[in-house]
Amino acid sequence: MPNVVNKAPARGQAHASSNTRARRWRAGLLGGFYACLAAALVGQAQIALAQPAGVTSTTQPVGASGNDIGGGGPAAAGQLATPVPAVGGSRTGIERTPTTADPGTVLSDGQRRYALSFRQLGLLYPPQLRGVQGTVGVPFSVRADEVVTAARLHLVYSYSPALITNLSHLKVTVNGQVAATVPLPKEQAGMLLTRDIPLEPRLITDFNQLGVEFVGHYTMQCEDPMHSSLWANLGTDSSLELTVSSLPVANDLSTLPQPFFDRRDVRRLELPFVFGATPGNATLEAAGIVASYFGRLAGYRGALFPAASNQAPATGNAIVFATNDDRPAGLTLPAIAGPTLAVVPQPNDPRAKLLLVLGRDAAELKTAAKALALGQISLTGTSTVITGLKEVPERKPYDAPNWLPTDRPVRFGEINNEAALNVTGYNPDLIRLNLRVPPDLFSWRSGGVPVTLLYRYTPRPTADKSTLNVSINENFVTSLRIPTYAAGGINLAALTNTLSSDGTALRRVGLELPPYLLGANSQLQFHYYYDYVKNGACRDVLLDNVRGAIDPASTIDLSGLPHYAALPDLAGFSNSGFPFTRLADLSESAVLLPDTPTANDIAMYLALMGRMGESTGYPATNVSVGRAADAKNFADKDLLVLGSPNNQALFQTWANAMPFSANGDSRTFDVSQFAFGLLDWWHGENRNSNLPRNARLSLTGGGGDAVLMGFESPLKSGRSVVAIASSTADTQASMLNALLDADLVKQIQGALAVVRDRNVSSIASGETYYVGSLPIYAHLRWALSAHPTLLAIAALIVALLLAALLYRALRAVAARRLKK
Repeated sequence: MPNVVNKAPARGQAHASSNTRARRWRAGLLGGFYACLAAALVGQAQIALAQPAGVTSTTQPVGASGNDIGGGGPAAAGQLATPVPAVGGSRTGIERTPTTADPGTVLSDGQRRYALSFRQLGLLYPPQLRGVQGTVGVPFSVRADEVVTAARLHLVYSYSPALITNLSHLKVTVNGQVAATVPLPKEQAGMLLTRDIPLEPRLITDFNQLGVEFVGHYTMQCEDPMHSSLWANLGTDSSLELTVSSLPVANDLSTLPQPFFDRRDVRRLELPFVFGATPGNATLEAAGIVASYFGRLAGYRGALFPAASNQAPATGNAIVFATNDDRPAGLTLPAIAGPTLAVVPQPNDPRAKLLLVLGRDAAELKTAAKALALGQISLTGTSTVITGLKEVPERKPYDAPNWLPTDRPVRFGEINNEAALNVTGYNPDLIRLNLRVPPDLFSWRSGGVPVTLLYRYTPRPTADKSTLNVSINENFVTSLRIPTYAAGGINLAALTNTLSSDGTALRRVGLELPPYLLGANSQLQFHYYYDYVKNGACRDVLLDNVRGAIDPASTIDLSGLPHYAALPDLAGFSNSGFPFTRLADLSESAVLLPDTPTANDIAMYLALMGRMGESTGYPATNVSVGRAADAKNFADKDLLVLGSPNNQALFQTWANAMPFSANGDSRTFDVSQFAFGLLDWWHGENRNSNLPRNARLSLTGGGGDAVLMGFESPLKSGRSVVAIASSTADTQASMLNALLDADLVKQIQGALAVVRDRNVSSIASGETYYVGSLPIYAHLRWALSAHPTLLAIAALIVALLLAALLYRALRAVAARRLKK
């Protein structure tokens, strides 16, 4: 499953104050900015949710009339495919992300049917098949507690009008075995078509590869294997439909994390948490540990944890938290003899299970949660009592397992396995390295991030245009030539000594990656381009004898970049949970819930803990949970404040420090003077002192927004507060979807983000504060760069001191001369 590239917005660097031109440009667009902001905050978007994938059994394409094609009856295999009709008008629905809680279509015999699009299976862009033989592979998997009884591929495709029908077709394979062939008739060439292709379920196992191979020819004579007329395109809205039956699952802890999380399932994890009537802070801390554990497992899929009280959900798996003093009234639980983990049947769903996290008191409940998350013990049987748990050492800043270390060079072999660093053929896929970088790296005026690259290649027989292209998040960085045997290339004798058994040679180069391209979640990409040399008619033979590999000994080094950043920066929070994830166990973080939190508030907290675990790769074992009245007890921590304007008292208490405040239907936003673009660069931090600090924008209207904001803690300077205000289940769902959606999360930045449905509006803030530290010399350079007047004064003082010293030295020389 390819990882989704999350292009993080550029981090707020400390030198932002010098971007005069950008600020003046923003000033010119201020009127449009206010108009767009008002529309985003007040306007009522009429957007309906689309039907979930897999809820319908029809195979007719959307908008199709259902009439026979050409009056000759319905399309059959081997005949004409179904054209996709043009769809007019505006988009009126949003595709709902499928989750593990979606049952799909329940059939009369108890089986279930669901569908996943190519995009949901990891193909972010439409596959383009080129040449005589072009192939795309789509990985998919089947849960361990399911067996496939029927499968169907809904293929959306188009192909070149130049193809010869009798010699051209699409070959569909499952795990390397041919499942079907799709003819490419001349009369439908160039059209967007759909075809439903049955797949043999016996070919499908746990982990599978669906392949679509294009076999194309444009002439009966000698042809160019890479001719431009040889193409076929597939649509990412193609889908794989599976009909499955459930398999019985034993009540056994040794199978954990199954069935609660199955790595074969590419859908978003949705796992309900069940509590007693009033879960206390310690109980919620234990739940946060478990949520971060499952969030780490879910990874790119994302995870949601709906909260319920006193009863198990109607269907599906769930996790139950209980102590002797706080037990769900609607469930029958065993006697608690200590920190306990157990798996029992779900009373409302015979195919589902409950994971019990139990303790006689809250301390034992946290012990059971840590035992589950840290995996320090071997869990077996239906139930296990934790008799002892050794505390792990305290985490150090920036030592999250998922983050690149910033104190040493990191080998590529630590990031990806060797097999993922190798490609073959003239049109290979990209070699991808996913990089999680701390968002507070200070890269101002740095030369770049050093990379020592060792790459293997097949030497070219003659000089051509073959290159290795290096990119970050699809942004081109540089290209490296692939040398030749011939004169003007590399020395043949030297080449002989470096050739490996597969005919590839090794080359070592030093690169510097632009720091501004390295977001919190980045992908370093390598593309081998081997030039195809044409020898003339009937002499072009495409030999698959070229290879490319990135040596695992290649390194990337972030140790030269100090940790120093300007906050608030919601991009760092939305992409990597910063500043809370600075310590992987969240030991310097606290979550402040309303005095009487709703189920939505608890679900939001649990989902955010899942995001933290996904970012760091480590459970939040030391997170603190409190209520509004406990805020002063956590003055030395970074605070995450959740609730709605009506039930979270801190939203009123800290209104003057926040860029957003609400009172009933009235909402007030602070728009910083930075948005005006009128700052005088020459006055540094004292610029425009005669202007008001902020402009306040007040709006009245329906409260259909969720608001994410960041500001400096009113309790202690240098500490951060990130607050999320969502008053309804719909606004909470919109906020969580924005944080989990790769396309929306990159729109969250600045100090304030307003989310409505799938619309995100971000606003800058002028209340900047800094975290981290710089070396004295770097800090001096940066400070003087932002204060040219101070730099001129310092230069004058230095000149006067030098003149005074020179004067004294010359006077001493003159005195010695006169004395002689």
